[in-house]
Amino acid sequence: MKVAYVFRSNMASTFQLATMILPQLEGGFHGAQVVGMFFFDDNTYCLRSGDPVGERLAKVAREQGVLLMMCDQCAVRRNLAEGTLEQCGTGEVTAKGTVDGVTAGCFPQLFEALGGDPPDQVITL
Repeated sequence: MKVAYVFRSNMASTFQLATMILPQLEGGFHGAQVVGMFFFDDNTYCLRSGDPVGERLAKVAREQGVLLMMCDQCAVRRNLAEGTLEQCGTGEVTAKGTVDGVTAGCFPQLFEALGGDPPDQVITL
């Protein structure tokens, strides 16, 4: 089964991702193939360059082909992207100051990025 995770709830990246999902992916026993992760609000902070969780996640994503995308509007508001709020949703916003492999976008970019390898299930945490 292929899954995509949406980190929406407060602290989902520091609790569910960092202490459950990521160790399982690193250990090879997660039980599902993760094709993408999408980060909202303060969950984007774990994707900052140098963040221990983000650096581990970037390594796993690179090895396992996992899409890492953060909400472009959330990223602009937190100085993790180049662009303006008016550009959000257009695909013109780019991630900055993040771990390797992270992109910024909105639902159109997420749908396009996962379109070639769509998940069977989307799990929002």
